[in-house]
Amino acid sequence: MTDQPDGTDRTDQPVNAAIADEAVLAELTRLRESIDNIDAAVVHMLAERFKCTQQVGRLKADHHLPPADPGREARQIARLRQLAESAKLDPAFAEKLLNFIIAEVIRHHETIARG
Repeated sequence: MTDQPDGTDRTDQPVNAAIADEAVLAELTRLRESIDNIDAAVVHMLAERFKCTQQVGRLKADHHLPPADPGREARQIARLRQLAESAKLDPAFAEKLLNFIIAEVIRHHETIARG
């Protein structure tokens, strides 16, 4: 029976594509909800990390220590690269992310030292 303008009936490809599209959209929605949850966890973990680094900044300022610690930073980068490799994450990406975070921490430490 061909009751569609394109000559197909209701059980042909267009309907199957619509069902597949619904399944794809449902899976896409599920995955995106997971991503949203992970993003929220990342933000909360970063907030906790920065609470600790603020305390480090105050301690450094109180004892006239420099805001940056290149030795510690290098060890952390090497450590994070190894963690990234074992987690099947690009180590270069992990290093870039940590360098970005370290730069922000140092900026906070410099602000604390000035204040």
